[in-house]
Amino acid sequence: MSSRDPTLPVSDDLKNVVAEMLEKATKRGATAAEASIGRGVGMSVTVRMGDVETVEHNRDKGLGLTVYIGHQKGSASTSDFSPAALDDTVETAWQIASHGGCDDCAGLADAEHMAHGFPDLDLHHPWPLEAHAAIDLALAAENAARATDARIVNSEGATVGTTASERVYGNTHGFLGAYSSTRHSLSSVVIAEQDGSMQRDYWFTSARLPADLEAPDAVGVRSAERAVRRLGGRQVPTCKVPVLYAAEISGGLIGHLIGAISGGSLYRKASFLLDHLGKTVFPDDVCIAEHPLLPRAVGSAPFDAEGVATRARDLVRDGILESYVLSSYSARKLGLATTGNAGGVRNVTLTKGTVDGPDLPALLRDMGRGLYVTELIGLGVNTVTGDYSRGASGFWVENGELVHPVEEITIAGNLKDMFARIAAVGGDIDRRGNIHTGSILIEAMTVAGE
Repeated sequence: MSSRDPTLPVSDDLKNVVAEMLEKATKRGATAAEASIGRGVGMSVTVRMGDVETVEHNRDKGLGLTVYIGHQKGSASTSDFSPAALDDTVETAWQIASHGGCDDCAGLADAEHMAHGFPDLDLHHPWPLEAHAAIDLALAAENAARATDARIVNSEGATVGTTASERVYGNTHGFLGAYSSTRHSLSSVVIAEQDGSMQRDYWFTSARLPADLEAPDAVGVRSAERAVRRLGGRQVPTCKVPVLYAAEISGGLIGHLIGAISGGSLYRKASFLLDHLGKTVFPDDVCIAEHPLLPRAVGSAPFDAEGVATRARDLVRDGILESYVLSSYSARKLGLATTGNAGGVRNVTLTKGTVDGPDLPALLRDMGRGLYVTELIGLGVNTVTGDYSRGASGFWVENGELVHPVEEITIAGNLKDMFARIAAVGGDIDRRGNIHTGSILIEAMTVAGE
C-alpha cells in the first residue's frame, strides 16, 4: 500500500482555514481545540416517464469548531468563511465552553492515537459528467425498465448522481489531516400492475469510480424484475420457520449489533449486549471485522472524526465479541481506549465459515421451507432488550423454491437469539454500503400473518 499523503488532492485553502481557526481558538484562551471542514460539489439528474424532471447542481461547505477550556466544551459551526464570520465562530464556541459544565471525559483524543503516514485509499475519482450525458444515462435505465415487462405501468424515476468531497480535520495536538473522495450512483424505481394490484420496487448501483457502476440498462431491468415478481402477494398463516434475509437488507441486522456495542449505548446501559465483551454472541464460525483501509470502498477513511488512525480489526471472532465501537469520549466513560470509531464503523464484513459462502439458490435449498425476506417495514427494534418485530414482505419458499410473493406480515424474535441462530451467510455479498454481507439465514423466527 502506498504511503502517499492523501492531503494532496485537497485544496490548501481549506487546510489553511483549519490551521487558522486552531490558532485563533488558542489565542482566545482555549486549552485545546479541534476543527473540521467539509466541502462538496455534485450534480443529480432525475427523469420520469421519458421526461427530464430535475437537474440539480450543489456546492456546499461547512466548518465546525470545538474548543475546550479544561474539561469544559463549546462548539459552533458556520458556512461563511469570511474573516468576520470565522472570528464570530471562535468567540461563540469559546463563550459556550466558558459557561458550560465540566465533564472529565471531554477533550481531544489522546495524542498517541493520532494517525500518521496516511495510506492512499484510492477514493478520489471525479466524473466529468455533463448534464446532457447524465440525462441520457438516466433515460437508458428508465427505458430499459419500462421495456422489460408489459406490467410495468409507471415510473417514479431514474436518477444519476455524482459528488466529489473534501474533508480536513485538525487539532491542537498538531494533527492536520485531509482527504478527498467521490461517490457516484444510478437508480431506477418503477411500478408494476396486475389485476388491479400495484407493486413498487427499485434497484441502484453506487461506486467511487464511475467505471465500477452497473450498466444503466442492467439497473433498469433489475428494478423492473423486482417490481413484477412482487405482484400477487398474499399473507401466510402464522408460523415459526427459517427466515432468509436478502443480501440487500441483511446489513440492517449487523447494524443492530453495531448499535448495541457502540459506546453511547454501553455507557448509558441501554444495550442488550451490555457486559458481553469476551462472551459468545454468534455461532463459533462467525467472524465480523472492520476494514477501514480498503481501497475504493464506500466506508474507507485514513482517520476517524477525531484524527485517530483507523485500522483493520475483529469485532467478533469465532462467535465471540472481541471489541466495542468507541470514540475517545465513550471510551473514557467506560475506562477503555478509543477504537478509532468516532463517526462510526467503516466497511464491516460478515463471514461464516469460509469467505465464499453459498449462493442464493443453495441457501434456499438449505432452508427448504420458510420465508425469504426482501423488504422490511417499520422500526420495531428495542436496543435495550433486543426484542425485534418488523413488518416484512418477500417470498414463501417450499422445497427450496420461491412459490409466491408474501406481504402484510410481521417477523419477530430477539436479536440475541437471532444472532446465535445464524445458520448460513451467502456469498452474494452486497458491497454498495458500509456493511458488506451476503444473505443471512436465521434458523427460526415467528412469522405473524393470517
